[in-house]
Amino acid sequence: MASSPDVTSSDDITPGNPENGSSGRRGRVRPRRAAVMAVPAAAVAAGLAILTAEGALGVQFAISGMPFVVTADKLDGKGFEQFGALDSMIENSPNQGDTGGQVLVVTSVVKDGDLTKMCQSVDLGGIQLILTAGGGRTPVHVENLAIDSDVIKGDAEFHGIEIGGDASTFNKGGVKGPEGVYGQQADTVLINNLYQHNYAATAGVFKLPDLHMRFGTGGCPK
Repeated sequence: MASSPDVTSSDDITPGNPENGSSGRRGRVRPRRAAVMAVPAAAVAAGLAILTAEGALGVQFAISGMPFVVTADKLDGKGFEQFGALDSMIENSPNQGDTGGQVLVVTSVVKDGDLTKMCQSVDLGGIQLILTAGGGRTPVHVENLAIDSDVIKGDAEFHGIEIGGDASTFNKGGVKGPEGVYGQQADTVLINNLYQHNYAATAGVFKLPDLHMRFGTGGCPK
């Protein structure tokens, strides 16, 4: 693939495989040792801490370690960036399992975007907390969104994409990532049938028309 094609599409939009998802586990960040290559030691507090340092988003916070799912029929965004990061839980978190309290993630940044028929769900131990919005004429609107995921799936199309750049040099999403970390950025991103398995998110603006929150036994569709 050329380093800066005008348009590309993908089922797997995590860094390192922007063209296709041939594996059955598309979108997953694989061995933890990959963190040594993707996230240098100086960037252990990357992710949301980097975004805070740039003054683009909210404050740094320790993740709960309880993942949540976000789905949408469509994400239409301007100013897209994506790079590796490492999220951390509080010391001795009951949710750390065998992770050591740290989760290797991909930070996706959208400067300005709309999500159609968004669903968000989190498993609270046998019962799901489900939030839906943007199902009517007005989509969910986000500004300066950053979301940390370990799985991303969808049918993606990018315009003005740059692949393999140093995340600290990025300028399309308004955020600079960690130095020496591989990433990609694009002028625009369009993702149909979006699915994300996430650990954290921040946004400067998050507008939720037709908001509905409820408890249920099933979460958002995969």
